[in-house]
Amino acid sequence: MDVTEPTEIETPSGIAGVHWQAPRGAAGLLVLGHGAGGGVDARDIVAVAKGAVESGFAVARLTQPYRMAGRKAPAPAAQLDAAMAAVVAELVRKHRTLRGKPLILGGRSSGARVACRTAASVGAAGVLALAFPLHPPGKPEKSRAEELLGVDVPVLVVQGERDPFGAPDEFRALKLPSTVRLHVAAAADHGLKVPKAHPPALPDVVTTATAWLAARL
Repeated sequence: MDVTEPTEIETPSGIAGVHWQAPRGAAGLLVLGHGAGGGVDARDIVAVAKGAVESGFAVARLTQPYRMAGRKAPAPAAQLDAAMAAVVAELVRKHRTLRGKPLILGGRSSGARVACRTAASVGAAGVLALAFPLHPPGKPEKSRAEELLGVDVPVLVVQGERDPFGAPDEFRALKLPSTVRLHVAAAADHGLKVPKAHPPALPDVVTTATAWLAARL
């Protein structure tokens, strides 16, 4: 396996960070973004990245420029999207063997939103949305459903059963198109964590995500 140290990529929004992992002869590229105040070391991002590499994907875990600069408050959507597009372009330029192979965008929470918004412009073949924030907690009227429903390629949404940013029933009420698959993590919250009395959600999340990713190859 080819594992490199974190690298930096210049984007219109500032310097982005990339953690790169790849098997030899990777058959596709997965780019994963983090949550608004989090990082690419989130448990689900790390676990899914590992499973994706084992399934034949090169994986880039993208740290947005505002986090690289030490800020927790997220940058405007346009800046987040521009950084994602620039990172994808640079990765494909640098890793020529990945040209023409399936590109999947993904991430958790805010990173999932970025993936949905940029999928078409970068030519993604799918979107992996971990804990998509359908709305701010307690404010269902501020829906971000159009970002999710605007994606024209296959989407896997992995949502905790107890996620205050959007419960599974709220997603079902959207009458999701056939291209969007909803997987519910039993008893899990927005961080995909469960109460002590329940089995951990992460193994099931990884199995579901890696199987869906493998089907994109």
